[in-house]
Amino acid sequence: MVSSYKPHTRDDEGREPTRSQSVDTNLSPAQATVQHILDHKGSEVFWIQPEDTIATAVTVLRDKRIGALPVQSPQGDLVGILSERDIVRRLADTPGQTLPQSVAELMTTQPETCTPADTLVQVLRRMTDGRFRHLPVVDNGNIIGMVSIGDVVNYRLQALEYEALQIKQLIVG
Repeated sequence: MVSSYKPHTRDDEGREPTRSQSVDTNLSPAQATVQHILDHKGSEVFWIQPEDTIATAVTVLRDKRIGALPVQSPQGDLVGILSERDIVRRLADTPGQTLPQSVAELMTTQPETCTPADTLVQVLRRMTDGRFRHLPVVDNGNIIGMVSIGDVVNYRLQALEYEALQIKQLIVG
């Protein structure tokens, strides 16, 4: 008999069995949230106004190395989102005429948003179902950050690497 094996005893009855992985533990409220990503990557937000040109937007996207910009009114209200995908589609429709167009002509109005308290599973599901890759993070009506599908995947990969390291350390002793 293996020395680490402990057979079931009467004292074990009445105790809840433990599980390291289950649907409940993976989807529990203690799971990582959008705030965890913002804490790691920062909450600096670059944005653009509806009357700005696509040329201005392209420059910001390139210089900041980002894939989407929230569009804010002069009063600071979120009125849309402009992504690289929006620009590429318009370039195909109006070759040579896209850069002088206004952001308002191309942006997606009424964009989906998330809150800092939303879980990463919820955000990833919404992005997958809606087929978009960027979500403005809104708290009390203010944009406080942006998360991308890449941010969510990167956060989860780092968590999996950490979990694997913990398991290795547990096994090795």
